[in-house]
Amino acid sequence: MYGFEAMTFNIHGGYLEAIVRGHRAGLLTAADYNNLCQCETLDDIKMHLSATEYGPYLQNEPSPLHTTTIVEKCTLKLVDEYKHMLCQATEPLSTFLEYITYGHMIDNVVLIVTGTLHERDVQELLEKCHPLGMFDSIATLAVAQNMRELYRLVLVDTPLAPYFSECITSEDLDDMNIEIMRNTLYKAYLEDFYRFCQKLGGATAEIMSDLLAFEADRRAVNITINSIGTELTRDDRRKLYSSFGLLYPYGHEELAVSEDVDQVRGVMEKYPPYQAIFSKLSYGESQMLDKAFYEEEVKRLCLAFEQQFHYGVFFAYMRLREQEIRNLMWISECVAQNQKSRVHDSVVFIF
Repeated sequence: MYGFEAMTFNIHGGYLEAIVRGHRAGLLTAADYNNLCQCETLDDIKMHLSATEYGPYLQNEPSPLHTTTIVEKCTLKLVDEYKHMLCQATEPLSTFLEYITYGHMIDNVVLIVTGTLHERDVQELLEKCHPLGMFDSIATLAVAQNMRELYRLVLVDTPLAPYFSECITSEDLDDMNIEIMRNTLYKAYLEDFYRFCQKLGGATAEIMSDLLAFEADRRAVNITINSIGTELTRDDRRKLYSSFGLLYPYGHEELAVSEDVDQVRGVMEKYPPYQAIFSKLSYGESQMLDKAFYEEEVKRLCLAFEQQFHYGVFFAYMRLREQEIRNLMWISECVAQNQKSRVHDSVVFIF
């Protein structure tokens, strides 16, 4: 019941909520980012990070450092924290935490299938997979020739199995089909996660509805922009949109018939929360759209911590930490490639 969570939440969730709020206090601040942006080499970045929570993970890394090493170690920290929380969690929080990783599972499946299509080495692909999205039979994905085989041989025993019902076809896997598969899976996953949060009720349902609706709307915009000028029909495009969110259903109808970025902008400006995002962009410009969406998402995720006794803080923390890792990757790449003039282009400040 909404408003009465305080009476029972701490019985099972109090310890973990305290843990996740403690982790949140360790996120890098604007001052940290300003110092990182001044670094001249990757070793300088390592030295600065040694004073943060990433210190123990990077301290034994020899020079010369690579960007991939920094990202790998920072991701390892996130994975360790996640596993600790999952071990301590009871139902329904444990299921909620598992839902958070399904997005990474979908990305890993798509990465391996696409890599196999382009005849890349499976071992090399497995190293690139996100550790939160690993499952036992992931290496055998490489043998599948079409969606049906992919499902029958590998995915039937994973949590992604129910999401595949909509995209099982006998068509051979090619780049276009794989991208459609990714978006169909994501649609099914987001809708399922949304239903699960609604079932939990209370503050969790309220806060997660907002966060997941934003995610669904962002995906709808990205699908529309990426499919402009491709052979994807309007009906195909419409099928990839999630059945909830601020844009559902009328915004989806308008997005489905949009022919260029400016038409997409026209649709989005009718919705006040998204008006501010598009007002930052000049007409015809979609390159900075991702950053604008990330900034809005970070703002919403930080607001999740303003309320107590709900599971949204776990989702928010994982997303904020992933954004931090993206920031560190961008800064490290700019420093490694001597492109320091562009270092602020993609950094999204969290606090």
